[in-house]
Amino acid sequence: MQKIAIARDDKWYLAWPDVTLCPSGKLVCIFSECTHHRDRSYTRIMLSDSCDRGRSWSSPRPLTEGTADCDYYYNCARITRLSDGRLCANVDKIPRRAPAGGSGEKNTSHLAENVLYFSSDDGASWGEQVTTPVRGIVPDKVLELPSGRWLLSCHHLQDGFLAQFVSYSDDQGRSWQGPIPAGKCAGLNLCEGSVLCVRDKLVCFLRENSGQGWDCFKTISEDDGLSWSEPIHFPLPGCHRPVAGHLQDGRIMITYRFMQGGKGWLGSWTQNFFAAVTDDDSALAHERRGAATRIMPIDYDRSANSDLGYSGWVQFPDGEIFVVNYIVDDAPRGQIRGYAFMPDEFGGAPA
Repeated sequence: MQKIAIARDDKWYLAWPDVTLCPSGKLVCIFSECTHHRDRSYTRIMLSDSCDRGRSWSSPRPLTEGTADCDYYYNCARITRLSDGRLCANVDKIPRRAPAGGSGEKNTSHLAENVLYFSSDDGASWGEQVTTPVRGIVPDKVLELPSGRWLLSCHHLQDGFLAQFVSYSDDQGRSWQGPIPAGKCAGLNLCEGSVLCVRDKLVCFLRENSGQGWDCFKTISEDDGLSWSEPIHFPLPGCHRPVAGHLQDGRIMITYRFMQGGKGWLGSWTQNFFAAVTDDDSALAHERRGAATRIMPIDYDRSANSDLGYSGWVQFPDGEIFVVNYIVDDAPRGQIRGYAFMPDEFGGAPA
């Protein structure tokens, strides 16, 4: 596995990246530039490109304005290539405080706007920001279903627990329906969902955010996202921010941060970035023991203030996988790092 520096600026905390692959072979990486993970007094969404399979990267350029003097901040951006060739970037835009006279809830996750940007030239230029009615934070990338429907999934606090919601558009984002609960259960904090088409169904892989190192959960939809099953345990312990997709050999790969739970040690609460492979039968299984996974370490954060593990990935036509991740490690603040490897790093596909 080859590790590659994508972006580092010791003045800023760079984090929460995603990546997409253009038909030309160009990679476009999107990420956040901010003061710190725990300080969003300034944020800006940035882009960087690679034309040599991720081995070198352009200087970062801004997609959004900086928010130092704004009453909102940008959070976690995602990027995808649509079937018509356009790139779609989406990001949650979070108000710094709840409006006066509201519900009294200090948490503003349910008020966060999800906004879209579109590019018709592989990310060289972008149109104006498009505001959607979708509310919530840490969105999944816009998912285009075989039917043409678009899904946009995010989470917010409801009834005392985090819950995942899905909205959908049948007119390419001009109007949206929802939200539909895609992961909600009293006693569980379900969030940061990654929705994947599996055969003729949808599976939403979910982080459980109680800080106990519990399993990934999943829910299943059999009607293009209109309804979802109850949450089902999936055998990826300590799974934060799962990012799921199909490999060319048919297996499913999920990249995620491993968070073991328990008491943090010297301010360090999560240090490992993993990838796992599974299969369609496991994704659709209705109980934990019906699912199989194979887990591989990708990176370890040596910093005393470690922080890592929101990721994105693509696969080139020749099979090579390229993953983007953020990590502190040998930097004073968060940096963006890439990883290039072949699928046989997992041990090869089953015969």
